[in-house]
Parts: sequence; structure tokens; C-alpha cells
Amino acid sequence: MATWSFTNFALTLTGPGGAITLGDGSGAAKEGATFEFVENKNTMTIGADGSGMQSLNASTAGKITVRLLKTSPTNGLLSAMYAFQSTSSANWGQNVMAGSDIVRGEQYSCQQVAFSKFPNNTYAMDGNILEWNFDAVLMDAALATGI
Repeated sequence: MATWSFTNFALTLTGPGGAITLGDGSGAAKEGATFEFVENKNTMTIGADGSGMQSLNASTAGKITVRLLKTSPTNGLLSAMYAFQSTSSANWGQNVMAGSDIVRGEQYSCQQVAFSKFPNNTYAMDGNILEWNFDAVLMDAALATGI
């Protein structure tokens, strides 16, 4: 399939203090959301004699960035969830994020998710984009060939 639409993208954040939709319908900026693994899967070590060794890294840690328009009501929901989770370590890092392109069949499943920080916010002539950053201890990804 050679087509793409953000309207097919579903992303949810679920954890202490609520469940929030972050994909289509959330007031997402045109830059949308990004999933990024934080470590390489492989470390290559070359010895003094030129021989080599490959080491498989078990980490699946990742970062998720969600970009919302300044006027999106979802910013208020995330702000309230951030404030609630910040009150106790019992609430911190307990989120789950699930993202999928429901047409292409691509999926991201993230567990032990925490807010990285409160977003930067600029007040200027033009409305800005708020970037919400999250850290995930476990992130599993599956890309697809589409239909």
C-alpha cells in the first residue's frame, strides 16, 4: 500500500490519573509522534589482531515524543496527569503507551513509561507546539508491509 494518513494512527497513554488519547483527534501537531530506541541493539568490538565480536544488547528502552498544538485540550489532560503522578513515586513510571497504525498493522507497545519532563512553552505571536517527552523501560515495535 502506497498511502498513509494520520487519521489511521491511534495512540493512548494509560496510567495513574487517567487514560488519554494522543493520536488522531488529540490536537496533534503536523509533526505527530516519534518512537525512538535509546540504545543500539549491537555493540561491535574489534580486537588488537583485527578479530571481532558482536554483543547483543537486551535493552528495549525507548523514548516517545508527542507533539500537540498549543490550543489542544489534551495538553491540560497531560498536565493534570503529570501533576498527579509527580506527587508520589508509587504513581511514577507506571504508564502504558500503545500506538498503532490500524490500517498498516504497525504497533508500538511501551511499558513502565514515565514523563521525562514538563514541556517547554513559548508565548509568542504565533501559537507554538508543545512536545511531551516520555521514557519507556520496555518498548516493543512491529512494522508491517501494509495491506
